[in-house]
Amino acid sequence: MRLSSTSCLSGTVKRLWTATLALASIALVAGCSSTQTNTEGFVSGDGSLTVLSVEERPDAPVIDGVTLDDETWTSADVTNKVIVYNVWGSWCAPCRSEAPALAEASRTLADQAVFVGLNTRDYEKAAPRAFVRTFEVPYVNLYDPDGALLLRFSGQLPPNAIPSTIVVDLEGRVAARIIGETTEATLVGVVQDVAAGR
Repeated sequence: MRLSSTSCLSGTVKRLWTATLALASIALVAGCSSTQTNTEGFVSGDGSLTVLSVEERPDAPVIDGVTLDDETWTSADVTNKVIVYNVWGSWCAPCRSEAPALAEASRTLADQAVFVGLNTRDYEKAAPRAFVRTFEVPYVNLYDPDGALLLRFSGQLPPNAIPSTIVVDLEGRVAARIIGETTEATLVGVVQDVAAGR
């Protein structure tokens, strides 16, 4: 059976058109993400939990900065409460997935803990502000586009693991960390244990 030159040409044109559309889509996505975020070197953890015994806990760094609402915040002002830091980016799918759990845990634990978001690798505030509105995040979020706040936890938290969560005990020491997406049940359990001195 012979194929006509018209049908071969038609198939070639379709393949070229499909390839052109695919390349244009890739360029568009790359162009959008390069102006607002930097996901280079991003690693999503597996949700593994590490709890340090009281004797092994290192001092947590003071975390301070400007919030997504352009106000200043410092951990030095927090007393008699556990601090839960969550590192996130608006571009991060696991961060979007865990956001409702974090918001609910922060409400459940309001009398025991202060939750603080560390927004990283978003180079404009519009996307993370929309994230906070969408997921009704009730706690303060510090704007940390270059990851400088995250680096203060050097040796305690991989600087490219997003999302990550660090729990600081009542004495200002790192008590637990979660690398990757977490759940409300995990957060509530860890924070209650840490608040009880365990």
